[in-house]
Amino acid sequence: MAVDAILPVLVAVPLIVAAVAALNPYKPLNDALALLIPAVNLAAGVWLYSYTADNGPVSHVIGLYQGGVGISFLADRFAAVMLVTTMIVALSSNWFAIRVGETQARYFTPLTLVLITGVTGALLTADLFNFFVMIEVMLLPSYGLIAMTGTRHRLVSARAFVLVNLLASTTLVMGVGYLYAVTGAVNLASLQGVAAGNGPATVATGIVVIAIAAKAGVFPVHTWLPRTYPSTSAAVMGLFSGLHTKVAVYMLFRIWVIMFDMDPRWNTLLIVVMVISMLIGGFAGLAEHTMRRVLAYQMVNGMPFILIMLAFTQDNARYALAAGLLYTLHHMITIGALVLNVGAIEETYGTGTMSKLSGLARRDPWTSAVFVAGAFSIVGFPPFSGLFGKVTIVLAAAAPGDWRSWVAITAIIVASFGALLSMMRLWKKVFWGRPMQRYPKALNVRASFMLPSAVMMVLSLAMFVFAGQMWDITTSAVDDLLDVDAYTSTVLGDDPVGIPDPDSYGHLDPAAEPAAAATEGAK
Repeated sequence: MAVDAILPVLVAVPLIVAAVAALNPYKPLNDALALLIPAVNLAAGVWLYSYTADNGPVSHVIGLYQGGVGISFLADRFAAVMLVTTMIVALSSNWFAIRVGETQARYFTPLTLVLITGVTGALLTADLFNFFVMIEVMLLPSYGLIAMTGTRHRLVSARAFVLVNLLASTTLVMGVGYLYAVTGAVNLASLQGVAAGNGPATVATGIVVIAIAAKAGVFPVHTWLPRTYPSTSAAVMGLFSGLHTKVAVYMLFRIWVIMFDMDPRWNTLLIVVMVISMLIGGFAGLAEHTMRRVLAYQMVNGMPFILIMLAFTQDNARYALAAGLLYTLHHMITIGALVLNVGAIEETYGTGTMSKLSGLARRDPWTSAVFVAGAFSIVGFPPFSGLFGKVTIVLAAAAPGDWRSWVAITAIIVASFGALLSMMRLWKKVFWGRPMQRYPKALNVRASFMLPSAVMMVLSLAMFVFAGQMWDITTSAVDDLLDVDAYTSTVLGDDPVGIPDPDSYGHLDPAAEPAAAATEGAK
């Protein structure tokens, strides 16, 4: 098998195994499959990173059609890094689900495997319409996972989740359709620079960006996330935290570099939206009463830290995007660890309401230590990955030395202070205070419940210790992201078709279309 042919296989295998798991009545086999598939895709991501580092990006078009016509998949180091990290989160979340008995539900494993199918496809696709399809492949099992797991409020949350995502998906496909109408293409490689001042093409791309931003939970379309994610189980929230929003971040990076050509005219809008989103995410958690709702706002807080880097790509694109990617990897690991950590507490004590818990620092010291590590990482304290994540973002924002730098750095500091206050409040109410009398002293969080989050925090610590190597990985991944010519030539091949004429964007003459069609028919 050719190397490029492996790409669709990585998407197809989880889907096939999901069908097997749906038909299989034996829980041990399904549990094994729930761990095996993300582990295989994780290993494939590591291999793809190594291979593309030596040989450049690889692409495959389904059915071996010419570039720009068929359904294209592409892997470079940027896609490989994101694939590895999403699979780490998926593997840890499924591990936790197995330990707490979540997989007793008949279709839990098949639904998570379909979700992994969509994530893998979304990260490897080189086509905007296929990205929409993969987003839908992610969403359909997500609806089921929300409905079948979590608190008694899950059905109300599921309704909000379905409505918001259906609206966002409809907007996304409308944007993709409009883009095709004005450019004649939806392949990313064929759309290089289309949104850089090309009228209707810019509008169409903007519609696509708005839809993806809604799925990422960015202000002002962020409120659905903290209202829906905490009503699911901790295992499902862990899956969603590292998969749904980060796939959106991945595609926003691609669109900004390829389609917008990092157009500086959008800097002001980017900074305004991201600063507001930072401040809301940083401080809104202070008003919440459950542990996972506090963490949900830390998810909202993390998105603008990443995406604000797009406003600084004109000064040093490589550094700014690498800083954003490094923070993305840190945020995926840290939030996933925190969600699974408080999930272990919920599974043990039967509640995540902060007013019903206290004194866990004495009762469960190891669980408390993992939480403290995650809180330190979120805020940006050493010795965890959040420190270098925030330092590199601040340095990238400081590069231009103009008003953008002052506004962005001030917002980063203030929002980080808000995150610190939120985590301190959670610590005070849950881990500090008097020992709980309503539970027997022998009741403690099991080590098997805590291990998935502890392993992820060890990874966060490793990202701090090996910060130099992590920076090399992120900068090399960004090098591939910025090498648009290599991306285009790899996807479209030597004899591309379907590349629209940039001069015709938004300037199609309806009166000329019948004549053009007649000419083409004569040929």
